Amino acid sequence: MAPLTKIRPRALVRASGGPRYAVALAVDALGTGLLRPFLLLYGVTVLRLSAPVTGTAMTVAVVAGLVCTPAVGRWLDRGARSTVVAASMLVRVLGVALLLAAPAGHVWLFAAAALFLGIGNQAWPAAHAALVATVTHGRERDTALAAGRALRNAGLGVGALIATVCLAGGTTALRALAAVTGLAYLAAAALAWSVRLRARTAPAPAGEEGDGPAPAMRALLAANVVYVFCLNVPEIALPLILVTQLDASPVWSAAIFVANTVLVVTLQVPVTVLLSRYSRRTVLALAGVVLAASYAGFLAATSLGPGWGAPAVAAVSVVCTAGEIIYAGSATALVTALAPDRLLGRAVARFELSTGFGLAVSPAVITTLAPRGPTALWGSLAAVTLLSAGAVARTRDKSDVPAADAMPPLSVK
Repeated sequence: MAPLTKIRPRALVRASGGPRYAVALAVDALGTGLLRPFLLLYGVTVLRLSAPVTGTAMTVAVVAGLVCTPAVGRWLDRGARSTVVAASMLVRVLGVALLLAAPAGHVWLFAAAALFLGIGNQAWPAAHAALVATVTHGRERDTALAAGRALRNAGLGVGALIATVCLAGGTTALRALAAVTGLAYLAAAALAWSVRLRARTAPAPAGEEGDGPAPAMRALLAANVVYVFCLNVPEIALPLILVTQLDASPVWSAAIFVANTVLVVTLQVPVTVLLSRYSRRTVLALAGVVLAASYAGFLAATSLGPGWGAPAVAAVSVVCTAGEIIYAGSATALVTALAPDRLLGRAVARFELSTGFGLAVSPAVITTLAPRGPTALWGSLAAVTLLSAGAVARTRDKSDVPAADAMPPLSVK
């Protein structure tokens, strides 16, 4: 068995579901990057809806997507894999079609479009994790999951860049952007469906927990709600602090966001491989420590005030991104390691539910704490993240195999 550090790109593609599936991931990510950041803008400028109405419809769509996640988990536990991935893409095709059909001022069609887009966006991560966990095992599974995240971030970044350029075209360009997104989702769904992967699963005994080893999983899900705040730090917390408290140019926020994306795309796989010598639980606890240290760094950087504050925040953001990379490379991998095969779908669905909940509440928490001063925001985030890291570190379970867990040769064709 070759060491992890010598995994070749072709082997990694096979471990991630095969070439067709890798292309499906790239196309899906590109389509999501084209539309997701500008859905609010589409509702306001193309459909001429008010910003509060548009935002409310989008929030309801996210909540509806979260509510549907347990059903996705049960579907996965019946053996479905590529079918669920394709379905998560097709439901977004329907969302885009409704978006294009909605006339100006028609809030209900926009709400329905946002609903289907939200369901697809929430269903995809669990379906993808289950598919990858089915075709590979051990540390190769961890690396494949990391590679999928890096590829998705790259596609999202390219899609968002193209969409930004298209904004100069006004309403017509935004409609064309939506149409291209729908076609991208349709192509990705066809590619994912062509993989034809289904798992052979045995039914769970009556009364068995649906998320694997219960105490370990509960601690992980609770910690994940706090950890996931790091994903909204570059997008919400730092722009808010830089502009409102440090009087910095918006260019700093844009530069931090771009740097975050580039670092995740280039370092996600190498860092995951490098840390594979340690247990997944140890790595996840380390991620919490690194994130907490970055929050303390932001507290120190903002105390510098206008002038030196902005470059200091930018420098500390690299540490925060490092924590995000460590977290992303270990959290989903730990869930798939803890969950029995017959309960894998429900386990990853509950994990994604905790992720979605954390992403949903973090903007409100961040924007509530920020006006109360840097200590209230960064001190609170650092404290709860350290507590979460401690909870993860204290939990022990034999399902979390240390770094040397055996890996069978790749067998995906």
